[in-house]
Amino acid sequence: MKIAVVGTGYVGLVTGTCLADSGNEVTCIDIDRDKIERLERGEVPIYEPGLAELVERNSQAGRLHFTTDLAAGVAPARVIFLAVGTPPAADGSADLSSLWNVVTGLAPHLDPRAIAVTKSTVPVGTNAKVQARLQQLTGRECDVASNPEFLKEGAAIDDFMKPDRVVIGVRRPEVAEVLQALYAPFLRTEKPLLVMSPESAEMTKYVANALLSTKISFINEVANLCERMSADIDDVRRGIGHDSRIGFAFLFPGVGYGGSCFPKDVQALSAMAREHGVPPQILDAVHEVNLRQKTLLGRKIAEFFGGTLKGRTIAVWGLAFKPRTDDVRDAPSLVLIDRLLELSATVRVHDPEAMENVRRLYGPRLHYATLPLDALDGADALAIVTEWGEFRNPDLEEMARRMKSPVIFDGRNLYNPRQMQDAGFTYHCIGKPAVSPDKV
Repeated sequence: MKIAVVGTGYVGLVTGTCLADSGNEVTCIDIDRDKIERLERGEVPIYEPGLAELVERNSQAGRLHFTTDLAAGVAPARVIFLAVGTPPAADGSADLSSLWNVVTGLAPHLDPRAIAVTKSTVPVGTNAKVQARLQQLTGRECDVASNPEFLKEGAAIDDFMKPDRVVIGVRRPEVAEVLQALYAPFLRTEKPLLVMSPESAEMTKYVANALLSTKISFINEVANLCERMSADIDDVRRGIGHDSRIGFAFLFPGVGYGGSCFPKDVQALSAMAREHGVPPQILDAVHEVNLRQKTLLGRKIAEFFGGTLKGRTIAVWGLAFKPRTDDVRDAPSLVLIDRLLELSATVRVHDPEAMENVRRLYGPRLHYATLPLDALDGADALAIVTEWGEFRNPDLEEMARRMKSPVIFDGRNLYNPRQMQDAGFTYHCIGKPAVSPDKV
């Protein structure tokens, strides 16, 4: 099948590449000429495990193409995925300006049999508006489907190739049949393709992300309470997670969620609720708890050092909002770094993949360490923000030797407090009492 994907960001590039890998002829389109030229040279502009290899293989096989020419990419396509960015506006609602630009641009080149599919996360009712706009521009009925993505950064290839489910919103059964054929290679293990109205499909994406965000904010708030009451959040988490109604997923305490989806989707769903007269009390609380949780490490560090960090050096391990990605959008690390700089600290940072993205934001204000241990040289404390695998079993003796003082603020609970205490560290984590060598 001939496929066009408009937008080569995270969702568009993964979608186009995976569809090409299943035998389709895919053209990915973007207005960013530099990005397209890089992709044509085989350079993948984002870090996602396995993606570069898939892009290279399918490009060499002639199934995956890249262009800035919207007309050339759209005209022969049976299915056109719209995967442009929908960033939050000032009021938290989704900014759809890029989507409307694409809809206007593709309309003159749309084949009468073509199906436009909104892959971007868009407010409920957008599908109907896109369909109306295309009808106005083309003078005919156009098929527009909704197909929200549920890709986890760091595991996006597996999520696309082996989905829990595929959700499509359609108005005609014939459209569902085309999309079912397109997704059939990925649903061979009896995972469902769920067909519903476009409005329900659009709502499903927001509700899924909002509910996962709610679990994160809830366990973080409980973890903060555990610290105050000498309880251990890991014991509490185990105590509730074995309840089959609750489970363990997304119940790990930390320093808040970030990335391109959860923060903006919670705010967008809140904005939709307000617009329709439904007070989004839980959604607003989820968002506020998360904003506050991102400040937690900064507050702990400031309190420990008496409110000022002038003359202090703080090392930061982990900059990406989660492991296995270089994405720093809305990352808790940025909130921490801003606070450390505000308190006049010298900040030394390390991340396996996100260093360049952070360097573009902060430039020479930070010291960038190639290796994790190098970030510790002369540090008064270490803050751990992202749970990269390489941070889980470090050489504790070497860490203590390199640091000016063996103090760790662990925002991801990577280590056993007793082990850290025995190794001579003062250790602060989330949802458990702090320990130090002289405190039993």
